[in-house]
Amino acid sequence: MSIWFIILSIIAFICCVAINIMILMQKKRSAGLSAGVVGMGQGDTFWDKNKSRSLEGKLERYTKICGAVFMAAALVLNII
Repeated sequence: MSIWFIILSIIAFICCVAINIMILMQKKRSAGLSAGVVGMGQGDTFWDKNKSRSLEGKLERYTKICGAVFMAAALVLNII
């Protein structure tokens, strides 16, 4: 087994655990998919404008980044 395989396996495992924790920390959205259709004419609210500064916005951003790292590690592990 190569050292790169071991390193990427550890990175993938850490990302997997981190994604699960971050998803469980996020609030549930009760509106679901219909929220985008129903709320289209409401405009921007204070929450929408400052969402990136809140904990919820940061969790979403870190979840996306960690998901991308996990997918890249899985792809490289598959090639190795």
